Amino acid sequence: MTQIKFGTDGWRGLIAEDFTFDNVRQVAGAIASYVLKHEDPTRGVIIGYDTRFLSDRAARAVAQVIAAAGIPVLLANDYVPTPTVSYNVKKLGAAGGVMVTSSHNPWNWNGVKFKAKFGGSATPAIMKFIEDELGSGAMPSGRAAKIEEVDLKPAYVEAVSQFADLDLIRRANFKFAVDSMYGSGRGVLSKIFDTHGIRYVAIRQEVNPLFPGINPEPILPHVALLQETVVKQKCHAGLVTDGDADRIGAVAEDGSFVDSHKCFAVLLNWLLVRKKWPGDVVRAFNTTGMIDRIAAKYGRKLRETSIGFKYIADLMMDHEILIGGEESGGIGYGRFLPERDGILNALLLANVMAEEKKPLGQLVASLQREFGAHYYGRRDLHISDELKGSAIRRAADPQTTKLGAYSILRKENRDGVKFFLDAPKHGNGADAWVLFRASGTERMLRCYVEAATPELVEEILETGERFVRQG
Repeated sequence: MTQIKFGTDGWRGLIAEDFTFDNVRQVAGAIASYVLKHEDPTRGVIIGYDTRFLSDRAARAVAQVIAAAGIPVLLANDYVPTPTVSYNVKKLGAAGGVMVTSSHNPWNWNGVKFKAKFGGSATPAIMKFIEDELGSGAMPSGRAAKIEEVDLKPAYVEAVSQFADLDLIRRANFKFAVDSMYGSGRGVLSKIFDTHGIRYVAIRQEVNPLFPGINPEPILPHVALLQETVVKQKCHAGLVTDGDADRIGAVAEDGSFVDSHKCFAVLLNWLLVRKKWPGDVVRAFNTTGMIDRIAAKYGRKLRETSIGFKYIADLMMDHEILIGGEESGGIGYGRFLPERDGILNALLLANVMAEEKKPLGQLVASLQREFGAHYYGRRDLHISDELKGSAIRRAADPQTTKLGAYSILRKENRDGVKFFLDAPKHGNGADAWVLFRASGTERMLRCYVEAATPELVEEILETGERFVRQG
């Protein structure tokens, strides 16, 4: 058995190399052991899967291992978004949920996520329990329990449809482009829009495990077809979800990409101005500083977490949280579910547009004027473990006081190493920063940058990559 490493939201690996049926069964055995020791196993486990190669068969293998341990299983009868599993776990009071997916990764990856009984990403403590069980080779057995195939979608669709004001969206008469990137969100937004008479066009709804030409991640360049569709079909916005539909991305009416940071900011501002719901605001360490400025204006406490939605979900267990978001497009709401949800956020972005009577690009431009210009970029650098380690050590070294032409004003090391740079702000624009973060599961280091202009973002990314590769 190859070594199984858990990342920020479960385990993922290369199909046929790391992601094998033997390894899937080992992970399922560890989950079963955790449920038997720490939860009420009679409540059962809910299992779903995405559109990737072998996802349905891997989900069946997980179900067989968990049922063999004496734990009843509800197995999805079709591809489902990850938040569909999470919602049903909470609604039905299950002991937990398993989703076979590797989310936004390329076609040749797959993985397993575990969802806790509260209906969200398992906390770091829960993941540690499961890792310990995996390390001990746990494979419990008992009197075999039943595996029942069920349709998980109707209850979830009803819940998200009630959370957004779909009648208001219909009356606004905006037209949307909907893109599921060949993922398990296929048909979900389309069905909701059909039911409520909302105008839309849909792309990439068919099942194709090769995700032709793209990674199913709602960022550039993978959203190019959506950008073209928005312009060609004269849509007021494009709404895109990732491979398992728990992340959101968007396209403005002019075809420009609206990244997850701007989606987060639009939604937060709307919640504070229009809804006035109570609660703190949470953002991950690699997320835009515009969130801080919006929260400060309205007197809301801002909490920062390490990278991974499980840390945001953890806070939602113990505090009243209005909204929590991360760089990768995961945004969730304390009063709905401690889980990121691309479908729900697509509906809520449409809701904001309808209430403000503006297409998406105008909403973004308004925030940029009020809170300053914020632009963002990311580079995934596929490098050796040795170079990863060297880059992080050099970044953390107190003697590293400059990055290229820019002085480092201060450093933060909550999750990776972040430099705040003495770079132009162009009025009240973003405080420039760059974050270096090494992947714990892949030979990769990510370089994240925010600054006041797109040109400055690109320049800092270039400088950051040179810093990493200099060894």
